Amino acid sequence: MSDTVDIYTTCQGDTWDLIAYQVYGDERYMVDLLEANPTLGDITIFPAEIAVICPDIEQALPESLPPWIRNGSDAS
Repeated sequence: MSDTVDIYTTCQGDTWDLIAYQVYGDERYMVDLLEANPTLGDITIFPAEIAVICPDIEQALPESLPPWIRNGSDAS
């Protein structure tokens, strides 16, 4: 993780996995959200207007991408 963070403001009914999906495109990142927000860990279903810290997470590239893209070099 880097030092860059964003803030997600919850809507009534949001859950950790839904926030992770909306912010990062994958609900598996909810663990990272929980780690970044220890004071909110007891909330399962959020009320509206709660500020959730969303750290900048380096996301793994899908294995289906060609090796030259996964390794960070552009062959074009």
